[in-house]
Amino acid sequence: MTESSISSDMAELGRQARQAARIMRSATSAAKSQALLTMADGLAAQRDMLQAENARDLEAATKNGLEPALLERLKLSDKALDTMAAGLRQIAAMPDPVGSLSETSIRPNGMRVARMRMPLGVIGIIYESRPNVTIDAAALCLKSGNATILRGGSEAFHSNHALGNLIRSGLESAGLPAHAVQVVGTTDRAAVGEMITMTEDIDVIVPRGGKGLIARLARDAKVPLLKHLDGNCHIFVDAAADLDKAHDIAINAKTYRCGICGSMETLLVHQAVAQALLPRLGQSFAELGVELRACPRSLALLPNAHPATDEDWATEFLAPILAVRIVDSLDEAMDHIARYSSEHTESIITEDLGAATRFQREVDSSSVYVNLPTCFADGFEYGLGAEIGISTNRLHARGPVGLEGLTIQKWILSGEGQLRK
Repeated sequence: MTESSISSDMAELGRQARQAARIMRSATSAAKSQALLTMADGLAAQRDMLQAENARDLEAATKNGLEPALLERLKLSDKALDTMAAGLRQIAAMPDPVGSLSETSIRPNGMRVARMRMPLGVIGIIYESRPNVTIDAAALCLKSGNATILRGGSEAFHSNHALGNLIRSGLESAGLPAHAVQVVGTTDRAAVGEMITMTEDIDVIVPRGGKGLIARLARDAKVPLLKHLDGNCHIFVDAAADLDKAHDIAINAKTYRCGICGSMETLLVHQAVAQALLPRLGQSFAELGVELRACPRSLALLPNAHPATDEDWATEFLAPILAVRIVDSLDEAMDHIARYSSEHTESIITEDLGAATRFQREVDSSSVYVNLPTCFADGFEYGLGAEIGISTNRLHARGPVGLEGLTIQKWILSGEGQLRK
């Protein structure tokens, strides 16, 4: 495809999405749920076809040397399809945020003032080799009354288009516009460049992918982004921590899944409990194959650790590697977090209510925990049903973004003819 034809095609997708968004704004909750349930049924009824298309992607990806972990993400196994169908049914059953009203206040002149939740409009999703995102993103955008344009990775091209056709059938069966969910029909990267500059037709872009992709979009996009760049997450073990609890939380935070954005990357330990806790943790992490990179004071208690560098404190490892530092106080821990954190997720382990309260009030990240591992950073775990992503933005949604995060509020005023004097 030529650059001009890609530009023309993307403009048409944008025009169709904007038209669909106007209809979706007033779509009933029943129609949206019906579409989602039809899609869930379609995943079972069309399983053979979906897996045949997925096999084409897997074969090409294997020939191109895609890493085993990415191949596993790409595969539409029976379990993956069942999980996707369960997610669709779960989202269908969730309360519809569109049209919900805040508490109404009455002004002295009798005028009534409230706010109503409305869809964002048109959402562009740019993501890499996980075809399940096609279903998850479409479902969340649909239920929240938005239109969406999906641009998946080239590795999942055939899978994504097969899923896109299934989504279209679900929309049409419920009487909703087929263009409410559109899959970009090219693997050319020029389509991404077009999407991120379509300010008249796309209201927000949600990137789902590696740091390189998100860094590029953050640099070049003209459409606002709902994104996070890094997940450099911290746990601070306070002087008043229950050390058995601290041990188990730290292990879970690092080893539940090293490659997720909520994995703990730095462990901060109060000097008052370091001698009692760190040798035990060091042994446990060694048995689990986690490499420790420690400050000079920690090295004395962790003989198998490597010296930490300044770069280690700022790194999202996404691997079985953990930076460890001893600090003298809660304030020093919070200073470290303020300097190095990516404002994703932080946690304090303590039995001191005052320390817990200060930590949650003063640490400026999108999620701040007490006595919990950072790997809980996930929309499903928050009770959101699913998430479109995790945002570290300071405007609109912050943290895991579910249905409510895909809406905004408008002011609704009512009166009986009052005049401003």
